[in-house]
Amino acid sequence: MSDAVVPVLTVDGPGGAGKGTISRLVAERLGWHLLDSGALYRLTALAAAKHEVPLDDEAGLAEVARELDVVFRAEGDATTVLLEGRDATTTIRTEQIGDAASQVAALPAVRQALLKRQRDFRQAPGLVADGRDMGTVVFTDAPLKIFLTASAEERARRRHLQLQEAGVDANLSSLLKEIQARDARDMQRSVAPLKPADDAITLDTTRLTIPEVVDRLTELLTERGLATAT
Repeated sequence: MSDAVVPVLTVDGPGGAGKGTISRLVAERLGWHLLDSGALYRLTALAAAKHEVPLDDEAGLAEVARELDVVFRAEGDATTVLLEGRDATTTIRTEQIGDAASQVAALPAVRQALLKRQRDFRQAPGLVADGRDMGTVVFTDAPLKIFLTASAEERARRRHLQLQEAGVDANLSSLLKEIQARDARDMQRSVAPLKPADDAITLDTTRLTIPEVVDRLTELLTERGLATAT
């Protein structure tokens, strides 16, 4: 099956809208591949820190992105991420790395360096691509594009709960400010700003459960003949 006929569901939106969990569950239900594009930017930020490449060194960061030694290993319901042979699954999800990744993602040379790597994830029987520019830049021909959103307050609440469950002490007010600052940076960057694709369906998840959103996306894929109802 050529890339042109491999179906792609793009799921874009701000951090905390539920993209990662929902994309993984849809991919599992359909037996499709999964691209967590945000992980690639987080891994670039982590590798840059490891190799002492400053966040304002665009050329250096692009080289880090091109040479990323990364393995995504599916293990049951979870995915283990290895960076240079070491488990980075938990480390790349910290607020510090998330903030650095947002800065790295604003650099055109880094985005270009990671573009082909992301497109290579498009393999039969299909791909669920989770990110911020999947529908607007990476997979512009995707037959179904979703833009997930939720209020900043709700996204901060979800993150706060997630950190509490992980045993991490966090301040809700500080998390809200970080999310708002990251949103502004992502939406205002000159290259691939965060926004819905012109042909995307916007879905506000503020008052929706994860199963409700997963069901809705699966229904849309089925209605368009891109997947078989399960």
